[in-house]
Amino acid sequence: MRPALVFAAGIWYNLLSIGKLTFNPARGPGPGGRQKEVCEVYQKLTRMLAPRVGLYFAVLLAFAGATALLGHRQAAVAELTAAAALFLAYLASGVRRNREAAQYVKQLVDSMDQATRDSTLNCPLPLMMFRPETGEVVWSNDRFLRITGDREGLFDTKLADLAPSFDSRWLLEGKNECPGEVELGGRRYQVFGDMARPAAGGDAGLLATTYWLDVTELADIRDAHKATKPVLALVLLDNYEDAIKSQDENIRSAMLSGISQRLSAWAEEYGGVFCRLDRDRFLFLFEEQYLAVFKAGKFSLLDSVREVLNPAGIPATISIGVGVDGETLAELYRFANLSVEMALSRGGDQAVVKNRFSFEFYGGRSKETERRTKVKSRVMASAMGELVADASCVMVMGHKSPDMDAVGAAVGVCAIARMKGIPHYIVRENIATPADDLYERVAKMPQYEGVFLDRQEAMLRADSRSLLVVVDTNRPEQVQDQELLASCNKVAVIDHHRRAATYIEGAALNFHEPYASSASELVAELIGYLMEPTDLLAGEAEAMMAGLMLDTKNFTMRTGGRTFEAAAMLRRAGGDTGEVRKLFQTDLHDAVAKYGIIQNAKMYRQDIAIAAADHPVGRVTAAQAADELLNIAGIGTSFVLYPDGDRVIVSARSINSTNVQVIVEALGGGGNAGAAGAQVPDRTVDEVRRELMAVIDSYFDDKGSADPS
Repeated sequence: MRPALVFAAGIWYNLLSIGKLTFNPARGPGPGGRQKEVCEVYQKLTRMLAPRVGLYFAVLLAFAGATALLGHRQAAVAELTAAAALFLAYLASGVRRNREAAQYVKQLVDSMDQATRDSTLNCPLPLMMFRPETGEVVWSNDRFLRITGDREGLFDTKLADLAPSFDSRWLLEGKNECPGEVELGGRRYQVFGDMARPAAGGDAGLLATTYWLDVTELADIRDAHKATKPVLALVLLDNYEDAIKSQDENIRSAMLSGISQRLSAWAEEYGGVFCRLDRDRFLFLFEEQYLAVFKAGKFSLLDSVREVLNPAGIPATISIGVGVDGETLAELYRFANLSVEMALSRGGDQAVVKNRFSFEFYGGRSKETERRTKVKSRVMASAMGELVADASCVMVMGHKSPDMDAVGAAVGVCAIARMKGIPHYIVRENIATPADDLYERVAKMPQYEGVFLDRQEAMLRADSRSLLVVVDTNRPEQVQDQELLASCNKVAVIDHHRRAATYIEGAALNFHEPYASSASELVAELIGYLMEPTDLLAGEAEAMMAGLMLDTKNFTMRTGGRTFEAAAMLRRAGGDTGEVRKLFQTDLHDAVAKYGIIQNAKMYRQDIAIAAADHPVGRVTAAQAADELLNIAGIGTSFVLYPDGDRVIVSARSINSTNVQVIVEALGGGGNAGAAGAQVPDRTVDEVRRELMAVIDSYFDDKGSADPS
């Protein structure tokens, strides 16, 4: 009885197994192409989902063996016979189902191929296939033939000959849409496509399929909309006080009439709305399509207005601020105002274009003349006094690798804070700087014990009521610690450099005078309104005097009446020029290095000297070499280049009409018209020298003359 039960259980188990059997496409006819790919996918699925039938037959054989061991040979033979029958039924069922599956897959693939052929031939869009490696056109539909004007076909045609503006790199990069529009047959198209890559080991090359969507009307409407978008410009007579206001009535009227005629002629040529807002301020509203013309001509209106001279020979100059790409007219007006402010802060006589992301500068090659009033200094002094009095502490920092002007200005700000009884600190870098001697001299003063902090200590002492004063720079990327700048709620900026495209925004006080000789001069003016000269320590006066002497080259460059007034005030406060002079002494090694740089200088164009050192030198030594070159007859502009780690330092000086600030701006630097500098990363000295000469050529070519004077 027991063998019969075992046999029945085995039969029942195998019947269940056969009921769950599935077919294996691998046993069917070997499909090719897409059918093969579909079968491979289906084969993987069936392998994962199908039961392991081999286990079932192993169990059945085990039952038969057990029956034989128990001595029931007839029952064992019957079981083996039943197992063989089941196995044959399994094979027959598998072959039948594999045949059915192969037939189904073949029909499916044939249907897909037919649908693909039909959709390709009857595609509602112009379609073209080509080989990206050779640019050879393989096939195109009738719609594509119609847009090319060829009714016979495009076989053996190169894509470059058919559509010269089409670039297929975007397909090789795996993209499905051409980044720009393609012009073909006088129409513009947006091109979509994909790339068919050969199977591994295949000999066929890449084949690209592209679909061409005609967007001519849409593109024309878009371009017309962009071309007619409003652009707002503000025109300001930036030297009205100096060149016009002081003249007699008839001369003033004649000059204003000449300027107005030039402005009106310039505006009428391009249409738009032109009107006077004030005696020295005009508004011009025009279409964006004309802005490219103004840029190409470098805003020639600047040169035209400069032809108007007063009896003393002083030309009239204007500043143009252009606002573009604004969402509203109010935003355009704000952009134009910012542009005018930027132009004035860079010395005037230039045009500045402002969009939502950046500034563009045109002109600004002439050196600025002093146009300051003591009213602004008095107002700034009052505001500075209030900010200092309301602060919990005052922190001062300059630019990276500060010089004596930055340190002198910082010491002057500390003098104001000391007079107000407010804790004050100066951020000092833990590296060698050109002002180390001045640092050490100031640190020895009892009143400055504990005043110098490093960056980490300054961050720990700063709180919500701290006032951070940035001196001798207006660019956030050039300050000694950008994190400290970002963390302080109240920031004051005191600087004399011409403003660059990036500047510290949102400052509570911005005392920015590009006509001043130095930041120390500006701080000395503030001190003159906030405290008595006798309240200033002699060491503080000498520190500020050192900054004055550094930036004016011993009062020989960029000096005005206010410069000497500041120097006189510092002298009355106890500043000793003999002691200050000691700060500028150099040792014999630096003197030899300086004259070695001068010896290697080469003349370029007419009066430009370029000295390129192939070894690191001291920053002060390089600056002194640039100054010393100007003492040589026939040299009006000098450039000194030297390597400093992975960067090249450029020091530039000028005593003629060449504006070195505009030149070094192209190298990523800044400064003012007479003294500027740049730090060019990831370049060699020779590469920077060639780049500098190219910038100089562009500077004078744009000026319209090869004569620097």
